[in-house]
Amino acid sequence: MSGTYDDGVFDDGAAREGPAGGRFGEGELEDGLLEEELRQAAAILDPVPAVLRAIAVEAHALHDLQARVAELTFDSLVDALPVRGAEDAPRMLTFDADGVTVDVELTADGLIGQVLPPGPARIEMLSGPRRYARLTADDMGRFTGEAPPAGPFALRLRTGGQVVVTEWLRA
Repeated sequence: MSGTYDDGVFDDGAAREGPAGGRFGEGELEDGLLEEELRQAAAILDPVPAVLRAIAVEAHALHDLQARVAELTFDSLVDALPVRGAEDAPRMLTFDADGVTVDVELTADGLIGQVLPPGPARIEMLSGPRRYARLTADDMGRFTGEAPPAGPFALRLRTGGQVVVTEWLRA
């Protein structure tokens, strides 16, 4: 497409069609060309770093439209009173989402948890864009696993046709 735009006709005498088969209004084609030129200039002068692009793609992969987010309603680091003389006390967490509660106890050795109401569940410990570990809750909703990763982590539970994802936090 060469030439300049003047009153809907290019200097080569050809009219260009706009969106939905209609003709471009005055300035629309110029705006579209300007936008494309700016995109190309930004791609050359200030490209998105490959690492950032990969992180964005991986973050989008974690998005689950069916999942309900379980809010952190109790964190012993914030909400509990310290016990005198207790060293390396386990961190207690409670997450709630529409009638599903997840209680988790974190220690240096691993985690112990329970899903309420009790029942079997498949649990994935997420670390960034990948699963860190797969856990299974028994008929009483109890589960155990390795210590979570040093970085951010979340739990995704599949129980009774529901998908629940906890908020992200650090161990």
